[in-house]
Amino acid sequence: MLLRCWLALLVALIPAASSTNAGVKVRLTEKGIEYGKLLGMAVLQTKLKSIKVPDISGSESVSPIGKVQYSLTNMQITNIGLPKSEVDLVPGSGVKLSIGDGYISLNGNWRVKYLRFIKDSGSFDLSVNGLTITTSIAIKSDETGRPAVSSVNCAATVGSAKVKFHGGASWLYNLFGSFIDDALRNALQKQICPLVANTVSDFNTHLKTLNVVAKVDKYAEFEYSMVSSPIISNSSIDLSLKGEFYNIGKHQEPPFSPKAFSLPPQINSMLYIGMSAFTANSAAFVYDKAGALSLYITDDMIPKGSPFRLNTKTIGTFIPQIAQKFPGLMMKLLVKMVKNPIITFEPNNVTIQATATVTAYAIQPNSTLSPLFVLNLDTSVSANVFVSGMKLAASVTLNKMDLTLGTSYVGQFQVRSLDNMLQMFLKVVVIPQLNAKLGKGYPLPTIGKMKLVNAQLQILKDYVLIGTDVQFTG
Repeated sequence: MLLRCWLALLVALIPAASSTNAGVKVRLTEKGIEYGKLLGMAVLQTKLKSIKVPDISGSESVSPIGKVQYSLTNMQITNIGLPKSEVDLVPGSGVKLSIGDGYISLNGNWRVKYLRFIKDSGSFDLSVNGLTITTSIAIKSDETGRPAVSSVNCAATVGSAKVKFHGGASWLYNLFGSFIDDALRNALQKQICPLVANTVSDFNTHLKTLNVVAKVDKYAEFEYSMVSSPIISNSSIDLSLKGEFYNIGKHQEPPFSPKAFSLPPQINSMLYIGMSAFTANSAAFVYDKAGALSLYITDDMIPKGSPFRLNTKTIGTFIPQIAQKFPGLMMKLLVKMVKNPIITFEPNNVTIQATATVTAYAIQPNSTLSPLFVLNLDTSVSANVFVSGMKLAASVTLNKMDLTLGTSYVGQFQVRSLDNMLQMFLKVVVIPQLNAKLGKGYPLPTIGKMKLVNAQLQILKDYVLIGTDVQFTG
């Protein structure tokens, strides 16, 4: 199970016709490939233990006895070892698996008949040495757009086989053991490549767990399909993924495209994931289209100890005409984005620029809303981005804000007088709600029960880089 998940990640290389730039890039390093090899050998070793050696029978002439009929039955593998193995990347091609100096031990029963009427039986042990296996892994796309793998050009050889008989006339079998050695070696060789092919084919079940499209919430889903063929070097595999948010049920492209970016040389971790500013901005586009970037602020959302209350009495201290025209009423604010927020990544800094309107209403006794004024709000917030489980999450803090008057239904007033109060509303109401959403995180590309270990995050120019080791559980 562990290898299947890791190899599934290793070979998730869907060649695609599109040549658009990637929103997300993934790199598997030599360290990651070595981890996959260790898991792979354990799985393949278990698989080879399931070899079913068919019963073997025949006859040979043994001097001076003459013709001897024999049969070998109930053969079971008792031990198998694959001490030398390599997984090599073939630049521009794929993956090659090589195994050398393998060995297999098995036992079984023998039976013999000679001189027409003499019968005997016993047990035997077989030692197979010099087992070698080489195979290439071919990769293609299935009907769902996920990768599918198969074993091609498999070759398996058994260097030598030595059989030792026990019981009865075992001396007789030892006279023509070389014939039986050959028969057993050939029987084993015929089993190995089909088992390797079957093992590789089994990975396709796990490849289907790739979150090519991952649901985020009721508004958005995230697509991780490939946008170009993988770049395979001698030491790494680089994958280019779409990395784009979409409204659920409606894949509308945003009015901007991903910029080209390259992952820097890295060797310390198994896996590197680069998530671009395009990906973050596509999320902002999607949530804005869904109408999710608006919020009503009411007085019950403000801490009880705050000196600012959301009513016409408090606001009336800054805008007297409100207290005069609408005495003793509670108020409501509608904060609404007027265009997509812009998210930028600079070294060690993530900034979000947002333009919104703040519409103030007085709540009449019959619950109808009377508009008071509309403010134009330009804000800048800084984001702290971090890895949480298998998700990328964030939190934000307010840097600055600028207010201008858009429309007033109560006459002219000094907008600057509302700065402190509105900053308080943003800090204690809007930003905590935004952080609650951002804190839930957004899914990273995963396969099966994948776990990130010692994940480190850097903010670079135009993208976030995550370096991490990986473990598979279950």
